[in-house]
Amino acid sequence: ITVVDRDDLPDGGAEHVTKVMSEVKKQNPGIIIELLAGDFAGSSDAVKSIVKTGVEVYAHNIETVERLSPRVRDRRADYRQSLEVLKNVKEIASHNILTKSALMLGLGEEKEEVISSLSDLRQAGVDLITIGQYMKPSKKHLSIKRWVTPEEFAEYAEIAKNMGFLGVASKPLVRSSYMAASFYEKATGVVLS
Repeated sequence: ITVVDRDDLPDGGAEHVTKVMSEVKKQNPGIIIELLAGDFAGSSDAVKSIVKTGVEVYAHNIETVERLSPRVRDRRADYRQSLEVLKNVKEIASHNILTKSALMLGLGEEKEEVISSLSDLRQAGVDLITIGQYMKPSKKHLSIKRWVTPEEFAEYAEIAKNMGFLGVASKPLVRSSYMAASFYEKATGVVLS
């Protein structure tokens, strides 16, 4: 399930997301849910209400390295706040929950910055990471600064695995929900049917 923050609502839409998730779980108690959500302006109450639904994977993307975050992400997004939200998910949950994030490469980041971002994510307790090539969706969007080689993606995958991520997908065409079911299976050992 993918949602966007509703900045026009005081809770960012968390109440609605909580109701949807609860109803999905009620209709299909055995379902495994991966939620890709915004940061709800850093509200721990909003995150808590969603986590209490029993979601198995809580994903929130930092998108890019800290230096580029103000230029790449929405002006309301904040790199450190995103890390804090991911960390809070782990602290709030009373059940086994995985956290997940994603990075886009090719926006002008340096190798050391990518490694630093991976380290920041691990320090926040993030379990799963996807790393892909930024693709310019329209003429209005940011330009691609460079095409990252498959060898570089493989190197970042190895670095992330060595940092302790349970699941790593790092290839040019990887996106945040890339092969979510098999990614979950590999990370947890749980076979989904």
